[in-house]
Amino acid sequence: MGARTTFAGWSRVWTILTPCATMKNLLENSRGLLWLGFQRQTVDARERTRDVTGAALGLLLTGGLSWWAWGADSVWLGAPMGASAVLLFAVPSSPLAQPWPVVVGNLMAALVGVFIFRTLGASPLSAALAGGLALALMFPLRCVHPPAGAVAITAVVGGATVHNLGYGFALTPIAVNSVVLVACALLWRRLTHNHVAPHPVVHANRHRTTDAAPQDRIGMTIEDLDAALRSFNELFDIDSQSLEQVLRHAQGLAWERQFGKVRCADIMSRDLVTVEFATPLQEAWTLLHRHRIRALPVVDRARRVIGVVTLVDFLKHARLDPRDHLSLGQRIRKLLAPTPGDYSDKAEVVGQIMTSPVHTVTEEDAVVELVPRLSDEGMHHLPVVDAERRLSGMVTQSDLMAALYRSQSSLQTVKST
Repeated sequence: MGARTTFAGWSRVWTILTPCATMKNLLENSRGLLWLGFQRQTVDARERTRDVTGAALGLLLTGGLSWWAWGADSVWLGAPMGASAVLLFAVPSSPLAQPWPVVVGNLMAALVGVFIFRTLGASPLSAALAGGLALALMFPLRCVHPPAGAVAITAVVGGATVHNLGYGFALTPIAVNSVVLVACALLWRRLTHNHVAPHPVVHANRHRTTDAAPQDRIGMTIEDLDAALRSFNELFDIDSQSLEQVLRHAQGLAWERQFGKVRCADIMSRDLVTVEFATPLQEAWTLLHRHRIRALPVVDRARRVIGVVTLVDFLKHARLDPRDHLSLGQRIRKLLAPTPGDYSDKAEVVGQIMTSPVHTVTEEDAVVELVPRLSDEGMHHLPVVDAERRLSGMVTQSDLMAALYRSQSSLQTVKST
């Protein structure tokens, strides 16, 4: 029994020491390697394949153009471009991977490296000074780009082929390579519908006042995030705009975890009053007042949503001309009155005044996804469609408020018990 136990133990040890098994064990137990900077995977296989393919094609096009333009005997591709490609294609939202730091950072570092070499020659001290001075200039120029440090050192220790280029090394290949590689990355993102460079999350106030948008009046603001990042007094590989996007998404996930996945189908109104494109304006107006609602979905014969007609749409087409001395009621009645004959110089049916196209949500969409639409984007109602894109319900701001209130009340009840 002892021998068998010993043999089994050594077998397990041997399995762990096998390279494939060791790698698998490390990947599955990555928490123990966090202190080494071991990264958790946050992208799926499809995204990784897209990043790798894009980087390879970008480097191929960048090197190929330089090869064709200057010949195989020239320095047609700077080695640091490989590191720039990793940032541009694998972490495109990073502040370090934007066009300005890539192009300006690499160009400036090349000039610094050539200057140091011509002044002090090639030595370990020169390489250190080139890298340090390049980094020192990246901060005020707002162009911190890690591969640029390699560019500066390459200009010092690159050998006779690089040294003979002089300051021309900064233009060809470094500047040209950087511009072409950035262009390839931007084109690749556009072609593959990949995420784009970080941009501010702007919640415009649709009422044109100085008040912040509803979502921005409580909780964290972009100024809070900027202050928090500055308080650490170190360079983070994420800007406040991207961090805000991540935090808002995390807040939505936390809401779903706390309150459960309340779907649009759970809170929507199902007994709907609808109209069609050819519905007379008078009939639609009567329906709005009879049912005391603000909007009517406009559907086709297959009950697919083609628009929405609201009270505002009627007011827009009532021709509120200040030179016209008619009252509002008179203008509305004039709009609603059908014009006799075959010709009319005003709208006669719903399809002529409706808002189209219209934003819709599906029955399976989480209620939390409606918050920005019904608060910051100025929408008061959203049609709900089924799997076949047919109208199945309507969600309004009051529906959303009631759902949030019930969810919060239920949570407090559970906690108190």
